[in-house]
Amino acid sequence: MAVETVTPAERANAAKLGPAANEKDAEKLRFIEEMTSNPDAVQKNVLAEILTRNAETEYLRRYDLGGATDRATFKANVPVVTYEDLQPEIQRIANGDRSAILSAHPISEFLTSSGTSAGERKLMPTIKEELDRRQLLYSLLMPVMNLYVPGLDKGKGLYFLFVKSETKTPGGLTARPVLTSYYKSEHFKSRPYDPYNVHTSPNAAILCADAFQSMYAQMLCGLLQRLDVLRVGAVFASGLLRAIRFLQLHWQELIQDIAAGSLTAKITDPSVRAAVTEILKPDPELAEFVAAECAKGDWAGIITRIWPNTKYLDVIVTGAMAQYIPTLEYYSGGLPMACTMYASSECYFGLNLKPMCDPSEVSYTIMPNMGYFEFLPHGDGYDADKAAAQQLVDLADVEVGKKYELVITTYAGLNRYRVGDILQVTGFYNAAPQFRFVRRKNVLLSIESDKTDEAELQKAVESASALLRPYDASVVEYTSHAYTKSIPGHYVVYWELLTKGSAAVAEALARDGVMEKCCLAMEEALNAVYRQSRVADGSIGPLEIRVVRGGTFEELMDYAISRGASINQYKVPRCVSFPPILELLDSRVVSAHFSPAPPKWSPRRRTEEN
Repeated sequence: MAVETVTPAERANAAKLGPAANEKDAEKLRFIEEMTSNPDAVQKNVLAEILTRNAETEYLRRYDLGGATDRATFKANVPVVTYEDLQPEIQRIANGDRSAILSAHPISEFLTSSGTSAGERKLMPTIKEELDRRQLLYSLLMPVMNLYVPGLDKGKGLYFLFVKSETKTPGGLTARPVLTSYYKSEHFKSRPYDPYNVHTSPNAAILCADAFQSMYAQMLCGLLQRLDVLRVGAVFASGLLRAIRFLQLHWQELIQDIAAGSLTAKITDPSVRAAVTEILKPDPELAEFVAAECAKGDWAGIITRIWPNTKYLDVIVTGAMAQYIPTLEYYSGGLPMACTMYASSECYFGLNLKPMCDPSEVSYTIMPNMGYFEFLPHGDGYDADKAAAQQLVDLADVEVGKKYELVITTYAGLNRYRVGDILQVTGFYNAAPQFRFVRRKNVLLSIESDKTDEAELQKAVESASALLRPYDASVVEYTSHAYTKSIPGHYVVYWELLTKGSAAVAEALARDGVMEKCCLAMEEALNAVYRQSRVADGSIGPLEIRVVRGGTFEELMDYAISRGASINQYKVPRCVSFPPILELLDSRVVSAHFSPAPPKWSPRRRTEEN
């Protein structure tokens, strides 16, 4: 890809968003124009504001800024850090220390995200006003969408949204995922009526912590209002596919409720019962229609068959979620898929100004008012871990075609924090760069919100393979694959075994169910997010080990070398997705085994006494 040669002045003369659907939208679109016209000035002010506010925090005082709020002093003195670097401070806050450690404003709660090296969730500190910033970004989405899809005020959105379990830290602060925090906030619960943003799901159904009751109520309400639905969505593509799977499994119960106008006794949450009963009236005709569609056994195009006025799917299908695109196309009859925004637990970043583009062309424009952003060049010729501070580039100075790792400084007290997202610059809107999400750094496997890296997979394989030792067997080689052709998806791990006295050992392994125990042992060794997805959310299926015959991984190497790999530098890939390699592995499978039970998981977080 060529390097950007357009000047900032030329970029600033780019086409403006519009015409707006209404005056309220026009105000939001003007805000986007203002933020993107001179992002460097906005970034300078954001950093000065953060440094002024947090100047007396223990963390910033450590680096002797002397009251300076300029970028040069900040970059020269404050180091680039990872979560592990901040863990001692975060643990003190979690344990109840209320002094100004990271933020001058009180930490209101922790937002959890996947993956420390110990398999625990990360705890990201946040402050109350961050909800205002998140709400601001949400408020920009529909004004942009209305430019591309007219008439969304004439119907509703069927969105499958869920809360997840939350815990208290030893010091009494709530710890929960960022979306759970948002859905439970007054910003969401008491949101003003907006004809462009009406959902079929009542708040009570979204806020119900029981995954079955929440999904059942949301699906039932979606069916009852099927002709009002203009868009169907979930946060992640995998969440929407879980909803389709739920319909496949429970449509007979749902049509009984629709026909009779009474809610199943399985829904025990009083607020959910009250909310659903308000709109549930006997409708034998609708029940008959849904039954006829579901009983066919042909689920192709089911979304547009049941919700015929749907104009698009609103789901994230970038990064690891891209693996679900073919399945979504199958169930939706090829509806467009809109990826509207880019956010994480640490910070909300930006939005897609062309939300109806093809999923492969999605680019996000980072809004410069959300935090202070720096970019660590990523790829050949850069050592991201050495001389990181010297290499960081400001938001306005990134170059088209180049890849970067995102580094953020937030109002809540993260300073020069490596998020772990790899982004590629695709162009500019006005003077603001646009980025394609490439991948999470070091992530091998992901089905939904889980993120498993190579070290964690290795640890899980080692833990499970210990069960083979009494049988004089061991794992010679392994690789993995995120299998998403079934709903929910699951991890597949290919093992090549070395056994002494092959036939007898194989017989003993089968007799004692050892391989199934290995599946469960692997799951037990994986992180808390994976285990919650398996146990509480049902969004990941049982882990599968496929045993391949001896010599398979040598064949894999031969294949790679035939395609140009160097025999001296060849390493077994720990995760594979290339169809010919998967076909080769699957053609050598001698037995397949699934985890016989869910792994242990508790909503309580293991605390670290630091």
